Amino acid sequence: MLNLKLDAAAQGRLLQYLVLIEKWNRVHNLTAVRDVNDMLTHHLLDSLAVLPHLLGATSLLDVGSGAGLPGIPLAIAGPTLAVTLLDSSQKRLAFLTQCKAELKLENVSTVHQRVEDYHPAQGFDVIISRAFADLSEFVAKVSRHSKQGGRLLAMKGRYPEQEIAKLVYPNRVTKVIELIIPELNAQRHLVEIAVS
Repeated sequence: MLNLKLDAAAQGRLLQYLVLIEKWNRVHNLTAVRDVNDMLTHHLLDSLAVLPHLLGATSLLDVGSGAGLPGIPLAIAGPTLAVTLLDSSQKRLAFLTQCKAELKLENVSTVHQRVEDYHPAQGFDVIISRAFADLSEFVAKVSRHSKQGGRLLAMKGRYPEQEIAKLVYPNRVTKVIELIIPELNAQRHLVEIAVS
């Protein structure tokens, strides 16, 4: 179980977010998951499972945010966390901007850019991706956006043994956490990589 304590307002926003995904998905194909019940487990709960592993972070960059996953659920559940959603697709950015407005997410910023071309004013405590790239490519593209002592978090399905083996020194995996998602019969892992 996730054991998250979310107030009624946050729960309402999360459900409203699911409605927005379902509505936009009919036209813009934001996600392959079509059923709203599957979206609850595959998207919302999957994203929220990361929240306990963000303790102490004040800023988060969600790279290749897509439909806002995991960034929007994390921003709703962690209102003190400054979340930047980065995506290179104009249609996905339009959706993210709409979500920010409709859900009144003051702690969210959206950026329409490729990660290679992105130049933030300051680094992030945590940089996260969900199905963005393999670990080596993820590290190569995003580590320069991290604060000193920051962390990279890659959300993966199965334990990514081969991807971990390909990482080149000084990049190193500090831990791999198995995420247990209620009602989801699939493997989920969170890979933490220290930024040198």
